[in-house]
Amino acid sequence: MIQNETFVNLLNELQIPNYVPSANANALISTDARFIKDLKINVGNVLNNAQYLDKKEALLLALSVAINEKFDLLKESFTKMAKEAGATDAEIAEVVACTSLMNTNNIFYRFRHFMKKDFYANQPAGIKMSIMMNPVLGKAFFELMSLMVSSINGCEMCVTSHEASVLQHGYSESKIFEAVKLGAIIKGLITVLS
Repeated sequence: MIQNETFVNLLNELQIPNYVPSANANALISTDARFIKDLKINVGNVLNNAQYLDKKEALLLALSVAINEKFDLLKESFTKMAKEAGATDAEIAEVVACTSLMNTNNIFYRFRHFMKKDFYANQPAGIKMSIMMNPVLGKAFFELMSLMVSSINGCEMCVTSHEASVLQHGYSESKIFEAVKLGAIIKGLITVLS
């Protein structure tokens, strides 16, 4: 039984009441670490109090991070909460597809960027990306999710490209900033929970 009330409240807000604490979580819980309060506030702010993302958008982005980080407990939780916020099965599937595609692209384009060789830069990528043409979630949001995942995965070329596309499709720098901050905070949450 978890004795830290703030941590229990965080788990309840994430709809994961049967969580068995990891070694990382236990390290914080056992010392009643002040970081637990920060983490709860940060997670709550990005999921519930975003200024430029609506609830469904925030939960779909959080789901993308959980998928990217292969953290099943939050994948299940964020899927359930996103559906409660109005996400369809097709939108959930597209989050999976977008995250998978960005993992493919981030590795490939990061390699090209690191190598800085004409041979690699001039070869056709040959990676099928038709999902990007007419996404269920809309082009702007698909590009925003691509940008957030690419920032987590550390692909400079992809981040730069998707940021330009997101702006071209009408989203603001404020929305981009909020989405990337959400990705960072959910990644930090996963570090504690896993």
